[in-house]
Amino acid sequence: MIYSVDVQITAPVNDTEVTDRVADAIRNLFPNADPEFEHGDLRAEVHDVEHFSELLHRFEILDTARGVFFDNRRGDTFSFDLKKQAAFEERVNFAVGDPSELGDIHVRVRVEEPDVESFVDYVAPPTEGGEPVDPE
Repeated sequence: MIYSVDVQITAPVNDTEVTDRVADAIRNLFPNADPEFEHGDLRAEVHDVEHFSELLHRFEILDTARGVFFDNRRGDTFSFDLKKQAAFEERVNFAVGDPSELGDIHVRVRVEEPDVESFVDYVAPPTEGGEPVDPE
């Protein structure tokens, strides 16, 4: 199946932070991102989440990811926030509650094809006993 998605990534860069380190944090999770600095934020857009999905599998946080994605779904989009420090270390740590002092990486995914549920199943498949369930 071919997926058509637009992934918008935004991260604030504070005066105490090095812009290149925040850009590296974004690229560690989304290698195809080319962050550009604009009005105090780094912004990037990508159209695939393969590496991000691999990290969700590697760190065995598929159920957590599914919960975050579906809890933050609005129509054909879902969004979530990630901790910058974890991303800099190529780890996925979802930010919940109040934003951290330095701000979080905000990710907004708009799914054009096929639909949000199918895309989430692809990125973070349902699990049983901690293992991804094969839909077939």
